Amino acid sequence: MKLDKLIKRYRIQNSKGFKLDEINPGDTAGLESEFREEAKNLLQRSITELAELQDKLYAHNEWSLLLVFQAMDAAGKDSTIKQVMSGINPQGCEVHSFKAPTSEELDHDFMWRSMRRLPERGRIGIFNRSYYEEVLVVRVHPTLLDKQQLPTKLVTRRIWDERCDDLRHFEDYLGRNGTMIRKFFLHVSKDEQKRRFYERLNNPEKNWKFSAADIAERQHWDDYMHAYEQAIRATATPQAPWFVVPADNKWFTRLVVIGAIIDALKDMKLSYPTLAATEREALTTARQQLDTET
Repeated sequence: MKLDKLIKRYRIQNSKGFKLDEINPGDTAGLESEFREEAKNLLQRSITELAELQDKLYAHNEWSLLLVFQAMDAAGKDSTIKQVMSGINPQGCEVHSFKAPTSEELDHDFMWRSMRRLPERGRIGIFNRSYYEEVLVVRVHPTLLDKQQLPTKLVTRRIWDERCDDLRHFEDYLGRNGTMIRKFFLHVSKDEQKRRFYERLNNPEKNWKFSAADIAERQHWDDYMHAYEQAIRATATPQAPWFVVPADNKWFTRLVVIGAIIDALKDMKLSYPTLAATEREALTTARQQLDTET
């Protein structure tokens, strides 16, 4: 199976007519459970390929890659990032997990804290949650806007549309400056989330992952699905597409995610730098100096 064909199934780059409920969280693209062993081998080969591409990205030092992960609680963001990026050189990758904004962050525009964490050229940046929280959790809980101390006249009924416009323009700007963006919504079902919550409650080694706030947020499930659908519709572009990834089966989720990352890096047409004549001469001189050592 080729991952480049698989990822097209879940790539959203033209939001016209997109409906979230058309993508089944339990979908495995027709692959049966017997494929899981082969999937492990394919994932391992892909991890090796990703490591090679990242090495070229680092050496090339022109492009950067920003990976945005969004999901409901227990959808598997942490484990997906851990598995998919397990072969990456830590020097060329940074992961940032965005929690509730601090008082300092609230005293700035809502993009400020994210802009400070953008990847340098030659690096991969991973946002575990991101600036999209501003049109997701804040939209579901609009009282959070009060903490942002916005001028009253700017908080209108169009604020969510305006923020989505800002996000789309921001991503266009990054793309024109050499930062390629790939966004992932790990789409878990409500039933699977419930099962995973029980697993966290019943397994002492996973108790630390559980928060009572997770149950509270679950009560707003329909509101979150609406917010995600609206955000994806408004910000899916060919330059910064969304991948709505079925997340009920983690083995399948990881294949789609790593396939999309590899595809993005291949689009950059990366290669190792070619040395100029003077640099090649310097290498020859260095080799001669080493040869003459006793």
